[in-house]
Amino acid sequence: MTDTHHHFSPADKAQILSEALPFIQRFFDKTIVIKYGGNAMTDASLKAGFASDVVLLKLVGMNPVIVHGGGPQIGELLQRVGKQSEFVQGMRVTDSETMDVVEMVLGGLVNKEIVNLINQHGGKAVGLTGKDGAMIRARKMLVDDREHAGNKLDIGAVGEVVCIDPQLVELLDSRDFIPVIAPVGVGMEGESYNINADLVAGKLAETLHAEKLILMTNTQGVLDKAGGLLTGLTAQKVRELIDDGTIYGGMLPKIHCALDAVHNGVHDAHIIDGRVKHALLLEVLTKDGVGTLIRRS
Repeated sequence: MTDTHHHFSPADKAQILSEALPFIQRFFDKTIVIKYGGNAMTDASLKAGFASDVVLLKLVGMNPVIVHGGGPQIGELLQRVGKQSEFVQGMRVTDSETMDVVEMVLGGLVNKEIVNLINQHGGKAVGLTGKDGAMIRARKMLVDDREHAGNKLDIGAVGEVVCIDPQLVELLDSRDFIPVIAPVGVGMEGESYNINADLVAGKLAETLHAEKLILMTNTQGVLDKAGGLLTGLTAQKVRELIDDGTIYGGMLPKIHCALDAVHNGVHDAHIIDGRVKHALLLEVLTKDGVGTLIRRS
């Protein structure tokens, strides 16, 4: 990816800053839940850009809450310990040994790297997993067996969210900390569950009555059949695009997550291209944005 350096005059820079003002005013003291993943988590300049964007949003009065993934990093460590990754319908089969690696990578390596990066850029980040304060209660997720209709498959310690206790996140927000959350949940018997980060971000946004849910991806957003970017979509329009086959495949889970969030009280959901430097600021603080915006109505 090439990074083009534009030389703006002081007047241009002042104009850009003044255009951000109405957005800063509108979203002041509002919660923004950000799912952080994909290329934005692996490219050094994108990582630095993301960290500085999050710190800036906090400094101008918004409450960013980060939920991160870590699939490639989990796969890499499993490979290093000689364990083959296995997927069923896009979800990692998670036996107890794999779950240990998941917790080590998500709750340790990846989480602390993000926390450290935000702190280096002047923020005050705190790393958590869903097990801290029993924040994310989870249960085992069974997936449909596509070869035998009506059957369900057990893929191990893969979970779905039962409920989220927002107290810990709200406490951190109120003290100007930035929560960074690994998507590991806890069951009724204290067992750990590996949960899809998009699902956790969506449920957390609903629980916190967030203004925005932002899902960072490795695509531009939702595209029409000619490859053009679609934005400003209502929930009804999105359903039409699913029905006519415009939205399909890997984008469907993210779209369903976004639809659930706006249906359950989140004001806007965004699917943005994490490969664009400062994508977060461009989406929140400019009129045009860099991704697909989905509104409640």
